[in-house]
Amino acid sequence: MSQKSENTRDRITRAAEELIMAKGFAGTSIDDILKSAGLTKGAFFHHFKGKGDLARVLVENHARRDIEMFEGFVVSAEKEIDDPLEQTFLVLEAFEKMVSGLGEQPPGCIYAVYTYESMQFEPAIRDFVADTLRRWTSIYTRKFHEVLDRYPPALPVTARELAEMVIAVIEGGFVLARAYGDGRLTARQSEQVRNYLELLFGGRPSKTGKRIRKSVERRGTAEEYV
Repeated sequence: MSQKSENTRDRITRAAEELIMAKGFAGTSIDDILKSAGLTKGAFFHHFKGKGDLARVLVENHARRDIEMFEGFVVSAEKEIDDPLEQTFLVLEAFEKMVSGLGEQPPGCIYAVYTYESMQFEPAIRDFVADTLRRWTSIYTRKFHEVLDRYPPALPVTARELAEMVIAVIEGGFVLARAYGDGRLTARQSEQVRNYLELLFGGRPSKTGKRIRKSVERRGTAEEYV
């Protein structure tokens, strides 16, 4: 693919993703996308068979970026420290730093859009979203297996249940952040996951948790978030 052709494709996908996150898939037309990208229908159909084909490319690109990002967080944490619980805190802290850097306007989540509008897509796309979330969950499941092998939890719990909690909090955080217009909400809820893990594994405070709490104290009291 030539550089010009690749740039055109990227313009289409960037415009489409922004509009879909704002208006939903059903509420976004090909004409809307082309108007935003400043392109013609000829350019669109040169790269995509139709709106369904574009939907597949968007979610595949998004999933690839997400998996690479979270796997990268794990690799970095494992290089920095040997303790699996501390590694888990570092992974969550890296996510919090990333999402806090997105600004005050919450970005939303393409998986939520695709799930809520699942009838708009071919079954293969819906299955791909589910498989991506399972793969994302498996990253945390592996890490929590390592934690449970070393630290007995205060309550009965499995590695998969803990991993599903993390994903549920992150995905739910994106939905609430978008609904409330609060760009910091998702990161704050991830901090609460770390607080829970500290209590679950013997009240053992994490190094990352201490850094976050000091940062919160500098920003202000909890009442400021109410």
